[in-house]
Amino acid sequence: MFRHLTLSLLFFGLMAPAIGQTIEFKLGTIAPERSPWHMVLLRIGNSWQQISKGSVKLTVYAGGTQGDEQDMVSKMRVGGLHAALITGAGMSVIERGVFCLQVPMMFDSYEELDAVRERLAPELEQLLDKAGFVVLNWGDGGWVHFFSTREGKRLADFRQMRMFTWAGDDEELEQWKAAGFHPVPLAVSDIIMSLKSKRLESIPTTPLFAEWNQVYREARFMNDVKWAPLIGATLVYKKAWERVPQAQREPLLKAARDAGKELRNSIRKMDDDAVEAMSKAAGPSKLVVVHSDAAAVQEWRAEAEKVYPQLRGKMFPAVLFDKVRNLRDEYRAKTGGKK
Repeated sequence: MFRHLTLSLLFFGLMAPAIGQTIEFKLGTIAPERSPWHMVLLRIGNSWQQISKGSVKLTVYAGGTQGDEQDMVSKMRVGGLHAALITGAGMSVIERGVFCLQVPMMFDSYEELDAVRERLAPELEQLLDKAGFVVLNWGDGGWVHFFSTREGKRLADFRQMRMFTWAGDDEELEQWKAAGFHPVPLAVSDIIMSLKSKRLESIPTTPLFAEWNQVYREARFMNDVKWAPLIGATLVYKKAWERVPQAQREPLLKAARDAGKELRNSIRKMDDDAVEAMSKAAGPSKLVVVHSDAAAVQEWRAEAEKVYPQLRGKMFPAVLFDKVRNLRDEYRAKTGGKK
């Protein structure tokens, strides 16, 4: 009896800090303050406080105050941060397989992306889990277009421009070079000044990011070809997540996933709204949308597909590339879409 009492006291003694103290999650993102992504993170934080009755607190550091996405991944691994909302570029630092959802010209619609991602998400989440991260939700940033300081109609036009790429990813840098581009690796915080100084001439990004970061004021031409979807996710470092009592994890995860789905739906409309708003801007910063007809889009697709052998099995596992293409074609066959 004395032995059992001692073990019980020891158990409650070890558990006391978790029960009596607030568990704080510090989350970083490059998304600007008051942007849709920032606001949904704040909403998740409020939900977590209610679900946990105040024992779980989420503190959000927006606007890149915690550095670039690579910096945030490094900070999560050493405990400086516990979570981050990052794009596919940041996730690829953890697991390159996520790039399979951002293959250029692979998808023609969000419906195709959703159908493939829903089927592949469990596998990608397993890979991220093995790397020590838990996916709280998946997100979108919109369709990536080429914004530039001068008009570009064909892919060949952009190959003549100095183009932004994420600093720190040497493999992606080499892939852009191999595809005939002139990438300039930079931190996100350096984009505007580099456009002003002519160090950069083009940037592949989404309309919503271009509006929120004011990129379009310097790169005022946007080609309307949908190059690729910008995917993202909110990740939490597994060791930090395991501080949460087991009984609370599922409700907290559900709240984060529900908020992520809601955000994806709103982002898709806001991306179109951003193009309209930038096109109506006053003065010389007004966005000019460069339209590509069906023949031009087919030319972009043909050029993009030439790069596929450099991506498949090199940028990420060949098996994932094949699954994405097969699942896309399966969806198109069911819905009558083009092959």
